[in-house]
Amino acid sequence: MGSGAGVVNCFNGLLWLLILFFFSFYLAGFCAWWYVIILPCSACIDSCTPLSDKLLKGVQFPYFCAKCMVAGKSLGELGNCCK
Repeated sequence: MGSGAGVVNCFNGLLWLLILFFFSFYLAGFCAWWYVIILPCSACIDSCTPLSDKLLKGVQFPYFCAKCMVAGKSLGELGNCCK
């Protein structure tokens, strides 16, 4: 018999799928709107650059969720998306 790793990966994939559909698309839409507004300002004002970088991470969050879902990673990877 197996160690149950396949079941755990399937469960992790399901959790990532739920986060993807019920949270990440809304977050990405919110961040994308602000990112489009703030990005031109960061060309003139250097202090806007860290904010635009964080907003870009929010826009890329659905990709991060999908990548973790396919790999079957645990939800502990959620902390790595903000680095």
